[in-house]
Amino acid sequence: MPPEADTPEARAGAEAVAEAVFAALADPTRRAILADLARHGPSTATDLAGRVPISRQAVAKHLDRLAEAGLVTAEPGERRRIRHRLDSGPMRVAQRYLAALARDWDGPLAALADHLDRPHPTDLEETP
Repeated sequence: MPPEADTPEARAGAEAVAEAVFAALADPTRRAILADLARHGPSTATDLAGRVPISRQAVAKHLDRLAEAGLVTAEPGERRRIRHRLDSGPMRVAQRYLAALARDWDGPLAALADHLDRPHPTDLEETP
């Protein structure tokens, strides 16, 4: 990661992207739509409604939420039909955000585990 990417502004931007991704992925229907797009490639809302058990209007609403998070992009298709394509960029930002959180926690959690695993004087005392 370039040095300028580790600024407070960059971290705040990454956190905002991650938050939008996590909010979008919180819904199982949106996860199913993303999985379908990953499996079948760019699709219209009508195509998706045929493969995901919800109405075309509901698919369109979920696609809007996914687009707000940057996870799908709309592109013109044949006969003025809009096709939706998966965009994994925001997912990669969220993965890096989680990896950074894990790095922040790994050291303290390992130290706690070491501390808890060590025998302490009170552990060695016998009870009558």
